[in-house]
Amino acid sequence: MVITEELTELQWQIVHAIAQTLVKADTDANELGKAIAYLRNYANQDGTKLFDYLKTLVRNGRQIGHSKRTSDYYQSIDNACNQYLKAYQDNPPVMLHILGWSYRLMRYYQNAEPVGEISAPVVESARQAEIAEVVSTHDFKVGQILDATVTGVKGNKVTYTILETIKLTEKEPKKAKLLSEGQNVKVEVMALKQDGSLKKVKCFG
Repeated sequence: MVITEELTELQWQIVHAIAQTLVKADTDANELGKAIAYLRNYANQDGTKLFDYLKTLVRNGRQIGHSKRTSDYYQSIDNACNQYLKAYQDNPPVMLHILGWSYRLMRYYQNAEPVGEISAPVVESARQAEIAEVVSTHDFKVGQILDATVTGVKGNKVTYTILETIKLTEKEPKKAKLLSEGQNVKVEVMALKQDGSLKKVKCFG
């Protein structure tokens, strides 16, 4: 199966993070190659099968591996996939694409300078991945004005959906009565989290 779709910014970060993690753990790239072959042949309809397969390898590593080291390789691959790929288990083609590039980059990192800090965010669900994508492609700033849709009004609390993805509920004592569900509004960024994502907004205008 040829996958031509491009990886997103976040997915490229994950590619590098998996490759770096495995190189740091001194993992044999060929063992990752076997996991990729399994995913391609047996789990291409259901990504969760890859995680089950890796668990089986870890459990039976001593019996099926050539050495204690093989067991450690399985454990490292299992850890890296659980940390970085869970959000994509409903999308095996993307998992395959990510692991294929990680496999190639392992060769690069094995011959490069020592691996530095690994910076990819850990995303545990498709929803988190979606939000992380938005954060990675937007440079939010305090005072910035953004388009939002009102998706809930309860008492003086208003829920905004920003960039069709990020939901924030804010107290709007003066504005809540004037807003209704489905209304398009502008919001001002009041505070950011450490990772650069939105922490607090308020209705603008």
